[in-house]
Amino acid sequence: MTTTEAKSTAPFIESGEAFRRLGGLESAALREHYDVVVIGGGQAGLSVGYYLRKRGLRFLILDASARIGDVWRKRWDSLRLFTPAKFDGIVGMKFPAPPNHFPTKDEMADYLEAYAARFVLPVRSNSRVDRLYRRDGRFVVKAGDLEVEANQVVVAMSNYQSHRLPDFARELRDGVVQLHSCDYRNPAQLRDGPVLLVGAGNSGAEIAKELAAQHRVFMSGPSTGEVPFRVDGRPGLALLSRLMLRFVFHRVLTIRTPMGRKVRPMFTKKGAPLIRVKSKHLTAAGVERVARVTGVQDGLPVLADGRVLDVANVIWCTGFHPGFSWIDQKDLAVMGADGEPIHDGGVVKDAPGLYFVGLHFLYSVSSAMIHGVSRDARRIVDAIAARAPSYEVRAAVG
Repeated sequence: MTTTEAKSTAPFIESGEAFRRLGGLESAALREHYDVVVIGGGQAGLSVGYYLRKRGLRFLILDASARIGDVWRKRWDSLRLFTPAKFDGIVGMKFPAPPNHFPTKDEMADYLEAYAARFVLPVRSNSRVDRLYRRDGRFVVKAGDLEVEANQVVVAMSNYQSHRLPDFARELRDGVVQLHSCDYRNPAQLRDGPVLLVGAGNSGAEIAKELAAQHRVFMSGPSTGEVPFRVDGRPGLALLSRLMLRFVFHRVLTIRTPMGRKVRPMFTKKGAPLIRVKSKHLTAAGVERVARVTGVQDGLPVLADGRVLDVANVIWCTGFHPGFSWIDQKDLAVMGADGEPIHDGGVVKDAPGLYFVGLHFLYSVSSAMIHGVSRDARRIVDAIAARAPSYEVRAAVG
C-alpha cells in the first residue's frame, strides 16, 4: 500500500467539525456558511467537488454513509461494474486497474475513498440530510444537529434513494423470506426452496443467474431489452463498448438531440437494457420466466395468468422511489407529481442556485454512469461560477 493509499483511509475532519468536537457542542445546533454545499459523497458529489476545488470555492460535501464508498460496499457480494476500468475513472484520476478489468464493487468503493483523499475533498460523513430550504435568500441544509447555509447547493445523488415495494408484499406468509435487491448480499440469506425475483432488469438478471446454481428460480417482469454484444468479449472491449458508451450514450442520446429526447422516457421509466447477463444466459441457467405478479393468494404470490407460486423466497427487484422528500416543497417547489426533480440538464430554473448531478438521463444516458458523470459535474460548476463572478477572482488570487 502506498503512502497516498494509506492516507486515504483516514477521515477528513474540516474546521467546523473540529470546533464542534473541541467545544463539546455535539448536541447543539451548529451553523456553518459555505459558498456551495454538495449533498452526496459518491462519484457524482466527488466529481463536483473536484471542479469546485479548481474554482477555489469554499464548499462542503455531506454524505450519509460512515465511509466514502459505502454505497458500493453495501451492494451484493458478487457485483462487478458493467464497464471496464478504462471507463471507470472520474475526472483527474484513472481507475488503478488494467484497462479491460471489470472492477468489483469493493474496488470501486476503495477508488472513491482514495480519490477524495488525493484531492483533499472536504467530505463530512455520517451526515444524512433531513431538510433543504431557503432562509433570508440563502439555502439551509439541516443534517441532524448540523445546520449549514450556502449560496448554492448541488444535490449529487441518484434517483435510487428509497426502495419500492408493492402494497401486497406484506400479505405474504411469514415464512417467506423477502428482500429488496438493495438488501440482497449472497445466497446464504435465503431459505432452501424456490426463489421468485420480481423485476427483470439488470439487478434481477444478475441475481437470478447467481441463485440458479442452488435454487429453482422464477423471474417475473417484462423484458427491458438487451445490448446486442458481450461487454466482456473481444469485439465489445475493442470497439463496441467504446462506440456505445462514449459515442451513442454520451453524445447521441442526450436531451439536446431529437433522438435522445425520444428515448429518454424509456430509460427513465422502463429501465436500462440488460448489459452483461442476457436472456439466453438466464435460460441456460434454468431460470423460468413467468407472468407479472399481481397479488397474493393464501400467502403466496399469484401471477397475472392465475398461477400461484409456492416459493420460499421473494426478491423484489422493483426499483426505487426518487427519495427527495427532504427537499421542502413549500419553499422549493422543484418536484414534479412523480417525485422527480424538475430541471434542465441539472439546472433548476425555478430555484436559482439549486442543481442536480447523478440522476438518470440528467443530460444523457451516460449521466448515471461512472464515465459520464464528470461532464455533468463540470457543466454544473460552470453554472455555479457564472452566478457569482467573484468566485473566479478568489481562485485567481488563492
